[in-house]
Amino acid sequence: MFWYAIASLTPAALLALACLLGGLWPLAALLSITVVVFFMDKLGKVLAGTEQTGRGLSLTLGAVHFALLALVGHARGTDGHGGVDKVLIFTAAGLFFGQISNSNAHELIHAGARLPRRLGAAIYASLLHGHHVSAHLRVHHVHAATDADPNSARSGEGFWAFAARAVRGEFIAGLRAEHRHRARAAARPPAWTHPYVGYLGGAALTAFCAYALAGIGGILALLGVVVYAQLQLLLSDYVQHYGLRRRMRGDKPEPVGPQHSWNAPKWYSSAMMLNAPRHSDHHMRPTIAFPALEVRAGKMPVLPHSLPVMAVIALIPPLWRRLMDRRVAKWRETG
Repeated sequence: MFWYAIASLTPAALLALACLLGGLWPLAALLSITVVVFFMDKLGKVLAGTEQTGRGLSLTLGAVHFALLALVGHARGTDGHGGVDKVLIFTAAGLFFGQISNSNAHELIHAGARLPRRLGAAIYASLLHGHHVSAHLRVHHVHAATDADPNSARSGEGFWAFAARAVRGEFIAGLRAEHRHRARAAARPPAWTHPYVGYLGGAALTAFCAYALAGIGGILALLGVVVYAQLQLLLSDYVQHYGLRRRMRGDKPEPVGPQHSWNAPKWYSSAMMLNAPRHSDHHMRPTIAFPALEVRAGKMPVLPHSLPVMAVIALIPPLWRRLMDRRVAKWRETG
């Protein structure tokens, strides 16, 4: 658990110092989640699976998320930071919330206990993306690697086209899935208990807090940071399912298998994102805690670079297709 804590909490500590002190700390925060991760991955270390749950780290990261969200809002409203510092803080915060907070919230919403699940949903709501909880649990895990899932990218589909489709698609798909789930209840639940009420309420509360901290500028800064964070989430979905499809058996797709998700087992970036890049195992065992997830070489599609590097490449669709389409074709033929 040591390396998971180091990789995920170091950027958090540096981002907090950046918000409070400025100086060289904003640059250090940004480097800790970009350049440092890139070179640490080059060390070639392997993190073995463990039976630990990692729940303490997840809950800690959940509390840290809200503290950092407040600090970033405070940094936007203070006159103590120059323009360059604010840009560096903004960029580091977007990467932290999109790569680490998102991965942690993803871990929490799969928990069996109610408190972690609600904390995960609150994190997504604070990023104005609460509907992702319903879309992920009730749509993505049911329809992953099929056209019925708006968050599974099709072969040949560029990231920007995917993002335009997924942004609208997952909101609607999650809402419809919740409607169907509630319709099956023996007694009709009160309207105020609908998850989307909580998602929108959490978003409104976050916007109110941003306004209280820094006025209209705080709301604009919040919108900028969360859009950047949501971009990281969309990139993660795009990269991890690009082009892979479940074969149809009659009118139903085959069960989800190891060949239906891309994996990026680089050790440090994987530790930073709580093993989210070990994606095949997660889809086959969604309730397993992140430290126990594995990558089985030869049986699971593996990306040529780490997930953060692949996300950058995905921003340039022609380069992405040159790198990935042959790999997709191979796995679709042999998977």
